[in-house]
Amino acid sequence: VQLQASGGGLVQAGGSLRLSCAASGRTFSSYNLGWFRRAPGKEREFVAAINLSGDSTYYTDSVKGRFTISRDNAKNTAYLQMSSLKPEDTAVYYCAAYEGESSRYYFVQPYTYDYWGQGTLVTVSS
Repeated sequence: VQLQASGGGLVQAGGSLRLSCAASGRTFSSYNLGWFRRAPGKEREFVAAINLSGDSTYYTDSVKGRFTISRDNAKNTAYLQMSSLKPEDTAVYYCAAYEGESSRYYFVQPYTYDYWGQGTLVTVSS
């Protein structure tokens, strides 16, 4: 599966953005999907994940209540709705996909994911 992330940009603190992850290739609904981010000078970190059908999601603590992950299997697209953005959310955001068990243990591990998009930059100004 090929993944294409988009929707990044510059936003003021407190604002909102919606990232999209468009997939092509194999059956989109066969993949668990995750969002990761890499801030300047920091390691890549897990942000959110969603299972095959979209009825199970998981978030890192720092974005709970502010970010929402979703997917539309009919459109082969996943989304990350980001609200109440903070300067510390500034990062390159990557979507990723894998086939296999849908569990928190696997969701948060970058090595679980077999396919990665190219990243989209989100900059939050204070």
